[in-house]
Amino acid sequence: MSDDFIKLNKKLLPLSWLYGIGVEFRNLLFEMGILKSHSYKTPVISVGNITVGGTGKTPHVEYLIRLLKGITHVAVLSRGYKRKSKGFLLATTDTPLSDIGDEPYQIKQKYPEIDVAVDKKRTRGIENLISGKCTQKEVDAILLDDAFQHRHVKPGLNILLVDYHRLIIYDKLLPAGRLREPVKGKNRADIVIVTKCPTTLNPMEFRVLTKQMNLYPYQQLFFTTICYEPMRPLFEGTERIVRLEELKDKNVLLLTGIASPKQIYYDLKPHANSLQPLRYGDHHNFKKKDIIRINAEFDALPSPKLIVTTEKDAVRLKDMEGLSPEARQNLYVLPISIKFMLQGDESFNEKIIGYVRKNSRNSILAKDTDDHKSKDSHRSGNGPRTISFRNN
Repeated sequence: MSDDFIKLNKKLLPLSWLYGIGVEFRNLLFEMGILKSHSYKTPVISVGNITVGGTGKTPHVEYLIRLLKGITHVAVLSRGYKRKSKGFLLATTDTPLSDIGDEPYQIKQKYPEIDVAVDKKRTRGIENLISGKCTQKEVDAILLDDAFQHRHVKPGLNILLVDYHRLIIYDKLLPAGRLREPVKGKNRADIVIVTKCPTTLNPMEFRVLTKQMNLYPYQQLFFTTICYEPMRPLFEGTERIVRLEELKDKNVLLLTGIASPKQIYYDLKPHANSLQPLRYGDHHNFKKKDIIRINAEFDALPSPKLIVTTEKDAVRLKDMEGLSPEARQNLYVLPISIKFMLQGDESFNEKIIGYVRKNSRNSILAKDTDDHKSKDSHRSGNGPRTISFRNN
């Protein structure tokens, strides 16, 4: 079921109605031009959602980083949720997690060659990045993390992520549901991606989802699913990686501090001998009492046993003291990535790369675009692509 994770508090619907009035009024101010949206010559791609957390923004941003970093110098700009610093900050590999937040920290550690910056005021952050004053190389493209509601910026491409298990068409506005704005806000998106789809979806289910999303012709719809990579130890001293199939004889403590851990739980449960969830809130800052509880929960499991956590939680756990030697030795990180379904990656990649090349200030990229157009002009069959369900 595509609405199987949705729980609504119907008693709060009157408050949701009031909240919706405020959001609608704010959007109206932007549409009337009373509140200004700024556009930029540098390619700006926004990745966000209209629900509170849990749609898979970070793995989708990382997909875009891997797609673009080989052809252009890309930067990521985030708000830096729960960071202790203020204003604009360009991260280095030595920047503390507390100064930039867990997600920007994770991205910078994985992709040190790109620029990662944080600024609550996105317009200021973009202007700092494209000015060339703070970066060693000229920024050719900017990825905005979680900026769909930040309407002071008008991105060149707006990507909206929708959780398959919590489709926005079934959800309600805050506080009764988890929508940040009414469903019609999806109309601002150039690309909509239904994320966390089961790999078992059949052609009829794709058709139903496509109809349910009810998009305009100018919008493109894609579907992605989660891919789990081999688990690696968080702490030094253990070099062995662990694959999912190796959990069959293990008792696993699944430690999460993310918005929507249910998908990971359901995906790992068939692989493990037993799976015990230990859940904390999104972006949870682990404290001494949490470490004591983790040790106790792990000690209570029969051997052989492991602790499995997410990449986002790992960056917050790594410097924590107090974990027992056995817990440290058996604490593994589960990296995730995304995969496009229905062979949608080719069309998606072309859309992203084409936009960046067309709008980049980098003369090499512009030349690549001209060369590509020249070559395509001699080919036949380069019309618009459509997704076929026949062989899926």
